[in-house]
Amino acid sequence: MDTIQAIILGIVQGITEFLPVSSSGHLQIAKALLGVSIEENLLFDVTLHAATVLSTVVVLWSEVARLVRGLFSRRFNEEQAYVLKLLLSMIPIGIVGFTLKDRLDALLESPAILLVVGCMLLVTAALLAFAYYAKPRQKAQLSYRDAFLIGVAQAAAAMPGLSRSGSTIATGLLLGNRKETVAQFSFLMVLAPILGETFLELMKGNLGAQAIGTAPLAAGFVVAFVVGCLACKFMIEIVKRGKLVWFALYCATAGLVSILSYLL
Repeated sequence: MDTIQAIILGIVQGITEFLPVSSSGHLQIAKALLGVSIEENLLFDVTLHAATVLSTVVVLWSEVARLVRGLFSRRFNEEQAYVLKLLLSMIPIGIVGFTLKDRLDALLESPAILLVVGCMLLVTAALLAFAYYAKPRQKAQLSYRDAFLIGVAQAAAAMPGLSRSGSTIATGLLLGNRKETVAQFSFLMVLAPILGETFLELMKGNLGAQAIGTAPLAAGFVVAFVVGCLACKFMIEIVKRGKLVWFALYCATAGLVSILSYLL
């Protein structure tokens, strides 16, 4: 893999990590189109994920700093309650990760993977469309129950083609939470799972042959970070304005193309 390919993959990761279009699916498609054979090498993917995690922290730094400061208070406060909700939302994906990860990885090797991805993209489109047209009564704040249900949506998004951000944001909106609240919660709740998965892969030492080179790794990281910052800000504004229907149309089109590609 050369530096140009790394930059392109970094752009794909940075954009799709936050947009409701399934980042893992788009990254694998981009690799195939570029002729990049790094399926056995997780180092590059880990690097890109680290970049997007850092971009989330930078964009939401004021909120992250507020939560960290609040944790050290002796009295139970809003910040500690919010962190508890984040931890509660991570339970479902933790269960899925420990019990079904091998099966989900095997699914990626299935001959019917295009059919699976296509169907899940259609599900993503349906969720986004429902969230756009539904007008539930808005709540004052996100509840513990809602946090857990959004976490269930994140766990379901472990299926290839089912967008994590799309599923969690749509679920939060359908539960009646305010747009900016859902967007922020969705991006913060993924930090620990991504860092946890990265740590597990590092502990396994299964990063493959590190033949990528320093320049492509650095280029991919920097580009994924910069594009990720822009995409994160963009997605928060899109959610506030309620323009998710355009992503629903995109996911529906991509899903149909994927299904037709499998059938034909």
